This record gives sequence, structure tokens and C-alpha cells, in this order.
Amino acid sequence: MPHNFDSFPVLNTPRLSLMEIGQGQRADLFHLFSNPAVTEYYHVIPLQAEEDLQKMIDFLKKGYSEKKCIRWAITPQGGDSTIGTIGFSSFAPGHKGAIVFALEPARQGRGLITEAANEVIKFGFAELGLQRIEAEVMPGNKPSEKVLDKLGFQHEGLLRQWASWQGKQYDMNMYSLLAADYNK
Repeated sequence: MPHNFDSFPVLNTPRLSLMEIGQGQRADLFHLFSNPAVTEYYHVIPLQAEEDLQKMIDFLKKGYSEKKCIRWAITPQGGDSTIGTIGFSSFAPGHKGAIVFALEPARQGRGLITEAANEVIKFGFAELGLQRIEAEVMPGNKPSEKVLDKLGFQHEGLLRQWASWQGKQYDMNMYSLLAADYNK
């Protein structure tokens, strides 16, 4: 049954809960997105003040209500701290979506993003009817490439000057996972 967008979905894995991003996560999200190690390959400027998060929270709520994006806060099962985010920065139901994720550096290398991404991918294919999930990765972002490889994404190639951010052009590696190839 397709997702109806009446309420924000909560996803659970053995170690994680994925829930709606809201005011309660502001301090944790500020800690995450003010860390240059997290934003190095992300087209965002490290946050300077916790108040800067309000625009992000409002943007994500509006995007979800308009059925254009969905982003979850990642929390450990039984915990209340937000350790990362994951979701689709954009999607077109029945067509394709672009997956994005960020995780506290101290939590990386434990398979947490892979675990969360498996649930998000299942949601995308089953609930949003996506036929293709894309991931754009800046050259040099080896941790993200490793996660995508584990998840079965295929590297499609380098998109030259694909992204433009703060007056600069950036190459991006394009990865994809098709519903027809997904068997989990």
C-alpha cells in the first residue's frame, strides 16, 4: 500500500529508530552540521548557530507536506539523541528519488548508515513506488561510496561540473539502485 503522507512514518531497525526531524533535535543536529568533517562533502556551510536549524526544519516539513522530500532523524534504539539524518532530498513518487545521509564521525564505521539506508530504500521502493534511487557523491568521499557499494548501488559515472555551490562547479559521481535489481 503506498504511503499516504497523512502522518510522518517512523522506521525501526535492530539498532536504530528513524523519526521525523523536529525542534527536539536542534542541539544534536547543530552538533552534527556544525562539524566540518560532516559537511566536507555536503553542499552546506557548517552551521554557526543553533537558530540556523529552523530554516532546515521548516524546509523539510514543507517538502514532506508537498511530497517532494523526506528526511529522518537517526537515533539509537531506546535513546533520545540524534546521531545523524537520512532520507530522500528529492523524489517523484513512482519514478526516482535521491538518497542522502549524514552521521556523527564518532559513529561511523559501525554499519549504522547501511542499516538505516536499507530501511529507507525499502520504504522508497515499497511506499513511494520508486523505480530508481540515486546518490550523488563528491569525488573523494570514500565512506559514502563504501556504503553505496554495500547496498548494491551501481556506479554510473562521473558527472562533470554537475553541481554548483557558492559560485563553484563540482564534479559528482552518480550511483543508482533500481527497483528491478533490488532483492531485499
